[in-house]
Amino acid sequence: MAWFVLIVAGLLEVVWTYFMKQSDGFTKLVPSLVAIGASLVSFFLLAAAMKSLPLGTAYTVWTGIGAIGAFAVGVIVLQEPATAMRVAAAGLIIAGIVLMKFSSAA
Repeated sequence: MAWFVLIVAGLLEVVWTYFMKQSDGFTKLVPSLVAIGASLVSFFLLAAAMKSLPLGTAYTVWTGIGAIGAFAVGVIVLQEPATAMRVAAAGLIIAGIVLMKFSSAA
């Protein structure tokens, strides 16, 4: 169950980073409120997952999901460039997340 909670927390990190971008520096009310709300729930779920997962594993997976998710949203939704080097970097992040997951006993 901790892994499911951690994955949801990571997905909410993608939500809050996207809406932070949409908030235009927290000058737009609705995107600002969504960003703040999603970040609070994401932090709460991360803390819940850390009750049974190692700190390093939980935090690395959480930030990795957020990083890859934000990269994907940037490329797909915001039309940011998907250069070979950026895609390779994303692949390395995914490899790190997979290795961290398999290195955890929980």
